[in-house]
Amino acid sequence: MLSMTRIGLAPVLGYLIIEEDFNIALGVFALAGLTDLLDGFIARNWASQKSALGSALDPLADKILISILYISLTYADLIPVPLTYMIISRDVMLIAAVFYVRYRTLPTPRTLSKYFNPCYATARLKPTFISKVNTAVQLILVAASLAAPVFNYADSIYLQILWCFTAFTTAASAYSYYHYGRKTVQVIKGR
Repeated sequence: MLSMTRIGLAPVLGYLIIEEDFNIALGVFALAGLTDLLDGFIARNWASQKSALGSALDPLADKILISILYISLTYADLIPVPLTYMIISRDVMLIAAVFYVRYRTLPTPRTLSKYFNPCYATARLKPTFISKVNTAVQLILVAASLAAPVFNYADSIYLQILWCFTAFTTAASAYSYYHYGRKTVQVIKGR
C-alpha cells in the first residue's frame, strides 16, 4: 500500500511542479518520503510484512517518483536538462540490465507469465555503496530544488554545486554497476 501510494503521488507531484505550486509540492514530496521511510522500516522490523511483490514495487515506486520529479523540475527550469538526461539514462540502463538478468536466471520453460510475475523471484540486485550515496544525493537535490522557489535561492551557487555532485555520483554509480556487474547480482537458488 505504501509503495502504491508513492506511485500515486508521483503524477500529483509532477502536476504541482509544472503548475509552479511549489509550497504544496514540497509538502507532498515530504509525504512521499515518509511513505518510503515507513515502508523500509516495516520491511526491516516485521519479517511477516516482507513480500516478493513489495520488494519489486518499492524500487519501481522510487524510479517512477524520481523520474517524474526530475522531468517536471527540469520543465520548471529548476534542474538542468543534461543532468536529468544523465539520471534517466542511467535508470533506463539499470532497468534493461535487470530485465536481462531476469531472463538469464529464469529456469526453462521461460513463459511471459513467469517472467512478469514479481512473486517468482530469481535474482536480487544488491546496490553498490556509491549507488546508495547517489540515491541520497538525488533526493537531496530534489528537495533543495523544490524548496528553491519557496525560499528564493533558485540561483544559488550551492544549488549548482549540488548539480555537479549529483552528476558525479550518478556517473560513479553507473560505472560501479558496470565494473562490479556480477558481484551486484545474487541469484536465488531453488527456483
